[in-house]
Amino acid sequence: MPFRLTSIAVSLALLASCGAYYAPVHFVAEGDRIIASGTIDETTLSAFEDVTAENPEARTLVLQYIEGSVDDDANVIFSREVRKAGFDTIVPSDGLVASGGTDLFLAGHRRVLQPGACVGVHSWAGSGLVATELPEDDPEHDRYLDYFRDIGVDESFYWYTLYAAPADSIHWMTAAEANRFDMTTKAAPALGSALECDER
Repeated sequence: MPFRLTSIAVSLALLASCGAYYAPVHFVAEGDRIIASGTIDETTLSAFEDVTAENPEARTLVLQYIEGSVDDDANVIFSREVRKAGFDTIVPSDGLVASGGTDLFLAGHRRVLQPGACVGVHSWAGSGLVATELPEDDPEHDRYLDYFRDIGVDESFYWYTLYAAPADSIHWMTAAEANRFDMTTKAAPALGSALECDER
């Protein structure tokens, strides 16, 4: 099963290895918001279900620092649940999403990128497969295409991510690119620069 490698500098190599060290997503409730940070894995959905059960008034998921996932299937399942539950998603001005974290952001009913937010995309690779080397009708693309269709994101965004950067690198999106793909409910403001995002 291919997986999208985590996107941030040194973490790319770490998460690509079998014994990778990473911090799974943890959630902290603050009023009607839930703050999320970490890497998405098979434990993320159950942790989310626990925090939402304890905080039923929460309807906004703040993605403080979601660098990606180590399991694309788990990421899609979790993101679908966020969508189903009707959560809005926000990346704050000092926040960052990349790779699977960007896919998660798009699950929001209403989506907000605050000025200076970092939004990273790249291709995926794994199990001997490289996304850009597969024909467009290869079924390996389907988990992503089906997900984007289900949440109302044009599939052109998926193809864009594959060529924006290779799996072991990252492209930090501009506001113009975010607006091109209608990533936010309202027009995106100026996003973090590549330099700022690399250092974040």
